[in-house]
Amino acid sequence: MVVSLFMGWHHVCFANWPIDPELVEPRLPNRLTLDTYDGKAWLSVVPFTNVDVRPRVFPAGTGVSLPELNLRTYVTFDGNPGVYFFSLDADGIAGVAGARLFHHLPYYNASIDLTEENGRLRFTCRRLHPGARPVAFEATYGPSGGRTVAEAGTLAHFLTERYRYYTETPDGSIRYADIEHEPWPLYDAIVEIEENTLFEANGFTTPDSDPVHLYSSGVETIASKSKRMTASRVP
Repeated sequence: MVVSLFMGWHHVCFANWPIDPELVEPRLPNRLTLDTYDGKAWLSVVPFTNVDVRPRVFPAGTGVSLPELNLRTYVTFDGNPGVYFFSLDADGIAGVAGARLFHHLPYYNASIDLTEENGRLRFTCRRLHPGARPVAFEATYGPSGGRTVAEAGTLAHFLTERYRYYTETPDGSIRYADIEHEPWPLYDAIVEIEENTLFEANGFTTPDSDPVHLYSSGVETIASKSKRMTASRVP
């Protein structure tokens, strides 16, 4: 039986690009509705590390670390907001296999290195997954300014305060998991991206818009087991 998971999401960079909704909407399952802010869709590249990933019933400290890089956008299903992942690269064969099998998420095995020096994070990723499109990503990032919590209605809140993810299985059904955590502690971020082929690997042209960057030291998270959505916007 698949149970809920504990995860510590640490050293999180949200690198967010506004994009024409017409470029994103055709890439979504037809039962999901693209969510926009000020008329724009958003593609977000999110590097971070998972800490102490384990079934919730296991004691603290028995989990594994799982550095991760994902590309996501923002959607709703029957009015319930969430995120939709185009891809998730992670450093850990067992974790990738489990996420694919039990949570129906498009995870790919990768080699990821995350180091910290003088308050800045250095994140590199190379996809190793057999048969998958290559991904190369290198960035340095860190916080700037004081800590805040995003207020409802702001762009920062739209981009970060999401408590559900959706995914589509090969048979076309929509599944979801609910996420529990405290509001993100957020900072403006200084981000230098030296290499990023994540857009091309997912069939997008790299946006020419200016990105919005946010950083969080992280949150402790509970993710429910994957559930099949029983209602549908589209017959």
